[in-house]
This record gives sequence, structure tokens and C-alpha cells, in this order.
Amino acid sequence: MNLTYTTVRSAKRKKLTITVERDSSILVLAPESATDEAIDRVVQSKRQWLFEKLQNAPKYQGTHAPGKEVVSGESALYLGREYRITLTDAPDARVVFDRAFVIPKGDRLQTRQAFRDWYQAQAQEVILPRVQRLSLELGVDLAEAVIVDDRLRWGSCTAKNNVRLNWRLIKAPMSVIDYVIVHELAHLIEGNHTPAFWNIVRAKVPGAEKSKAWLKEHGQILEEEI
Repeated sequence: MNLTYTTVRSAKRKKLTITVERDSSILVLAPESATDEAIDRVVQSKRQWLFEKLQNAPKYQGTHAPGKEVVSGESALYLGREYRITLTDAPDARVVFDRAFVIPKGDRLQTRQAFRDWYQAQAQEVILPRVQRLSLELGVDLAEAVIVDDRLRWGSCTAKNNVRLNWRLIKAPMSVIDYVIVHELAHLIEGNHTPAFWNIVRAKVPGAEKSKAWLKEHGQILEEEI
């Protein structure tokens, strides 16, 4: 079986990194000086590992499932817990959260968009300060952290030391959010998933394996629109 992969070169990258994305594509991040032949040799040397990763790739690919209807009496996730939804006729078009979600009535798309906007705003408010704090504790050279709408990853880092985090993480427990943050920040120290990389993650997040398992088990729920 042939391996198809995409190569992205960067002048700032010193090591070659191979990842299997959540859409089962293979991405190779390589130094600018790396030749096609050298890259292919490394990829081929990882064939068994790549095939194992591809066999265990998430089954929830493509379009996000619609999830629950936004109606009174239903519930929605926030920081790992379910909270009841109540629709209101109040003229204010904002979602209000106080141990429950109070959402302005509208058509189906308007209601979903209001809820999505609230989630994204909360991700900015809750997640980004934790990235800054954890980056200082780890002593990494973080350029910028941003919240993104990413259909393929929970988080990523760039050759310019930027960290990008999926807004849907705001639905997960804080321990899982911290795990994803530290996972990406650790890549600014160690580019590949080496034993040294995992030592950094586990030292900072003692429950890393549990959080990793939670994300694998519940990831499809986070992917739902609501």
C-alpha cells in the first residue's frame, strides 16, 4: 500500500515531523533544506507506525454532526458538564449563562449561530489566558495564541511559534483543555512525539493519559455543532 502525504517546508524548522490528521491525511513538516528523497526515506521508515495510526483514525470525519436541537429543556456542554437550555422572548440577542443557558428565540439557524458565537467568545475568554500562563510556566517562546474554527485538529503550532486552538474545546473539561494546550506548547520545545516530548506533557499534566483518552472517547460530541 502506497503512502500519500503532503509536505510543508519551513526555514525555521530544524526537525522533520510527521502527523496523521483527523481526516486521515498525512502531513510532513520539514526543514527547507530537506530533499524530497530524504523526506520520503523518513516517511517510509515510519510505514508501520503510520498504518497503525490510519487504522485507528477517528471515524467522525467530514461534516460536523448537527447534534442536539436548541430547544427549551434540552442541554448543552460547557467545560465538561451539561447545562439545561431555556429559550426566551427577551429582545436582547445574547446568550446568558448562569448555571443554565438562556438563549433568545429565533429561527433554527439564528439560535444555533447565537450559541456558536457564545461558545467562541468563551473560548477566547477562558482558554487564551491559560495558554499564556502555561507558556510562562513551561518557559517556552510563545509568539501568539489564537482560537480558530478548525475541522481537523484540536490544536496546532506553527514554525513561527504560534499556537492555534479549536474553539470546540470549550465544551471539554478544563483538565482536557490544559492537556491540549500543553501538548501544543511542548512542541515548541520538542517538535516530534519523542519520549522527551511526552515527559514534558506528563510532567505538566499528571492526568495526561486520562485526558487523552477522554478526548478520544468524547471527541465526536465536541464536534457536534451544539
